[in-house]
Amino acid sequence: MAGLVPFNRKKADLSTTGFEDFYNMLDDFFTDGWPVKRSLSGDTFKVDVSEDEKNYYVDADLPGINKEELNVSLDEGRLTISVKRNENTEEKKPNYIHRERRCCSMQRSIFLSEAEPAGIKAKLDNGELKITVPKKEKKDTSVSVDIE
Repeated sequence: MAGLVPFNRKKADLSTTGFEDFYNMLDDFFTDGWPVKRSLSGDTFKVDVSEDEKNYYVDADLPGINKEELNVSLDEGRLTISVKRNENTEEKKPNYIHRERRCCSMQRSIFLSEAEPAGIKAKLDNGELKITVPKKEKKDTSVSVDIE
């Protein structure tokens, strides 16, 4: 049952020894924090895409991300959401200086075949990014045929 939801499983091949799950468990146990948390460097964000006749709707979960760390672009129908985060921590106490720097980035791309570049709207609110992408208007190319 424990093998159903692997956290850090590597692809099994012919050179496996049977201890890979044990080593992954040790790696997960000795991570930076307790309890074990997924970080931006090891995970990606979740995206939901829906559509109606006029628009595409993209909802992305980005908890803790600021607007300045976020970039949204559309290029030839490919909507790209990217996050770049730089974390700097500095703690000063008498005779002690502690500094940490961490940089991580991630991105997701979604192909929207009928996306119209003009009129895209994006809003970040409480860690949820909502993007509305209008669809190109379809021209009626049907031709009525007269029957003799």
